Amino acid sequence: MLGSELLARVPAGIEALGTDLVAGPTVTLAGLDLADPKAVERAFEEHGPFEGVLHCAAYTAVDKAESEPEVARRVNVDASRVLAEACARAKAQLVAVSTDFVFDGASRVPYTESDTPHPLSVYGVTKLEGERAALDANPGRTAVVRTQWLYGPRGKHFPRTIVALAREKGSLRVVDDQVGAPTSTLELAPALWDVLALRGTGVFHAACEGACSWHGFTAAILEACGLRSVALAPCSSADFPRPARRPAYSVLDSSRLAALRGRPLAPWRAALAEYLRVEPL
Repeated sequence: MLGSELLARVPAGIEALGTDLVAGPTVTLAGLDLADPKAVERAFEEHGPFEGVLHCAAYTAVDKAESEPEVARRVNVDASRVLAEACARAKAQLVAVSTDFVFDGASRVPYTESDTPHPLSVYGVTKLEGERAALDANPGRTAVVRTQWLYGPRGKHFPRTIVALAREKGSLRVVDDQVGAPTSTLELAPALWDVLALRGTGVFHAACEGACSWHGFTAAILEACGLRSVALAPCSSADFPRPARRPAYSVLDSSRLAALRGRPLAPWRAALAEYLRVEPL
């Protein structure tokens, strides 16, 4: 979902090499094992030199990670370390995408980059370990960009799923006790290119402005898609128990990124409207 949008929005004058999905005329290295040092080194030697790497590959099956911790660690930690080590040898910038799941949700004000992480799940733990591995292996040339609640023109995501369920069932119950900021890849992808171009380093937060619960996000989606007749009721996370614990509040303060770029990401409602203009559901 995110990688394809990055490949679709390559800035003018940049030649991009993807490792999975194809978007437009972009060359790809399909099937490259990012956790294999020899494979990554070979890719750098054969297709470099690279000025930078945008690393958005991840094990994102949050609940499944609870029963597959070693797989999640290989994807989220080992691959981040291997890529950072390759970037260090090549003196290349690295922008590694991370998540709000590194926080426990105990705060009631937006998390800043200086707040202490405390993940509640295997997914969150491995993403945090991946952050640290990348920063340690390529010091001075690595940016970790945490984001949240992603959706966009490709891939599986909440708006597409919720619209399909609304049309199928005619009524919905959605949790109202988890709060974050829905973030469109149409907003995030250009921001990641900016971090790379501006040689940002350290940790950044990148989310659309504002906040809502999943219930509030659903109400906005239904209204925008002309599905106001669908009955929508709030419920608690306890009504839908999952293997992995979610942070109850994970809004990210993205002012450091806004200062670097000279502008914030769009408010989440405006970003949703633009996404639905690009891809009506």
